[in-house]
Amino acid sequence: MTIRVLLADDHAMFRSGMRAVLDTQADLECVAEVADGRAAITEIHRLRPDVAVLDVRMPRLDGIAATEAVLAAPGNGTRVLVLTTYDSDEYVYRALRAGASGFLLKSLPPEELISAVRVAARGDALIDPSVTRRLVEQFTTSIEPPSRTPEVDRLTAREREVLLLVADARSNAEIARELGVGEETVKTHVSRVLAKLGLRDRVHAVVYAHRNGLVGR
Repeated sequence: MTIRVLLADDHAMFRSGMRAVLDTQADLECVAEVADGRAAITEIHRLRPDVAVLDVRMPRLDGIAATEAVLAAPGNGTRVLVLTTYDSDEYVYRALRAGASGFLLKSLPPEELISAVRVAARGDALIDPSVTRRLVEQFTTSIEPPSRTPEVDRLTAREREVLLLVADARSNAEIARELGVGEETVKTHVSRVLAKLGLRDRVHAVVYAHRNGLVGR
């Protein structure tokens, strides 16, 4: 299956570079390039790409505001990756609150951009590993957990175990090794955790677990 991608960045040369990277892959197709946030919203609604890669800083409307508008639209099926040169916790929090499936730095190697697009297209999520560590530390140290999280009571003991390992930024392969099960079994557990807690993807599971004080209990 071909993954259809929209690119939004106000630097034409950078957009061209990203497109050239994507065009090297038989399963990826760049369906549009735009230079600002409002154009990104219009083209995403028109073309319905599988993945949109949006720069944070763009004219007319920034990438995070565009993300909010796109993901709030009924029936939206586009996954959004937020891309920036600015390694800022504020951007990370805003992007995650907006519902982005990934937060990536522009300095990442081309092969990681390709991987990120594929990960987002299959409904998973990711953020730059260095940002993930800071995000986890921030939630661990600065957020006062509520006294009760009733949704967690719906999880089985194994599903809770998987949630905590996801919150520790473990991959499916690492979780499988830890629990002594197959990766497909882990994927099934993760899917059930997300469904029961009403979460969009793994990144938001990390946020949920730390925000609600589940890590460390």
